[in-house]
Amino acid sequence: MKFRAITAAALLSVSAITPSAGAAGTIGAPGTVGAGVMPAAAAAGTAAPGTWDWPLAPRPAVLRAFDPPDKPWLSGHRGVDLQAAADGGPVTAPESGTVSFVGVVVDRPVITIDHGNGLRSSFEPVESSLAAGAAVSKGDVVGTVVQGHCASLPCIHWGVRRGEEYLNPLSLVTDLRPSILLPVGGGGSG
Repeated sequence: MKFRAITAAALLSVSAITPSAGAAGTIGAPGTVGAGVMPAAAAAGTAAPGTWDWPLAPRPAVLRAFDPPDKPWLSGHRGVDLQAAADGGPVTAPESGTVSFVGVVVDRPVITIDHGNGLRSSFEPVESSLAAGAAVSKGDVVGTVVQGHCASLPCIHWGVRRGEEYLNPLSLVTDLRPSILLPVGGGGSG
């Protein structure tokens, strides 16, 4: 059997893939990074995949993936844990919006940004000097990473909701649609 080298051009991302009507809003699969379909918010035009910025720089490692529960009252991971470069490092707004909450929840400092169209981002543990009602632009520093979420590693938990539905935040900073290999040379069967 002969093998041909596959050029980079042969690896194409199929942009015409859209979720089926029954799968709209089904984001992520247990234990997988980047699994799932495009959020219904993206399909509805409120946030296209890959249009938001990462809240940490440089692009962070994902320490724990999105793992939503089957039922709202069950345990799960309703966001992603991102490794920060250092405790005290800046956290930036992934998209423009208005700060809707700054305070402590249980024992962790939290900041929440309302991005409009029902989308809200929350970050913890993140200390912020901003107040509810403050307008932030995409890329603005909204707070600093505080120690305490990922044991000895500096990290933040980033959650995104549309209404009461949790979304995979990774779907907003990167395109999670599958790539498809196509044959090289166009010599298909006739």
